Amino acid sequence: MKLGGWCDRGGKGGLPIRRRLATCPTKTLVVFRSIIRTGVALLTKTDFREAGEIQTAVPAWLVAVRAAESKKATDLRVLDLTAVTSFADYFVICTAANSKQVQAITDEIGLQLKFVGELPNSMEGYTQAEWVLVDYGDLLIHVFSTKAREYYSLERLWRNARTVEIPPE
Repeated sequence: MKLGGWCDRGGKGGLPIRRRLATCPTKTLVVFRSIIRTGVALLTKTDFREAGEIQTAVPAWLVAVRAAESKKATDLRVLDLTAVTSFADYFVICTAANSKQVQAITDEIGLQLKFVGELPNSMEGYTQAEWVLVDYGDLLIHVFSTKAREYYSLERLWRNARTVEIPPE
């Protein structure tokens, strides 16, 4: 167990009470509580992981792809931009059927990347939910509505970039 961290336990009205892990009653499980504030929505998700579990190195773009797949994103593409530009290494591009799904996909990608230690530098377009751009430094996430994906056609614009094959689950 990581000493010096925080443990959330249920309090009044469902709000968590934060306590030091040294006084937390859970011995075998470490509880990670992630709260992401996006626009007006407040998302909460609890994930249980074994305290002794060893994480294997998975590329951030693959974590984002799996998160988008879990929220039923369509037409997923990963572009490798290392030979084309210096401002980013990868683009993850996906399409959602409606604005609520655009936001759900964006939220899930943010949550899963946070679990592996990646935090966004900035986010644009979340409230309009036509094209959400999330900047993770060397990784840029583009979540489009169907109409916006056809209009902007990033694959055409970045046609010199190599398309990365997404491995099956």
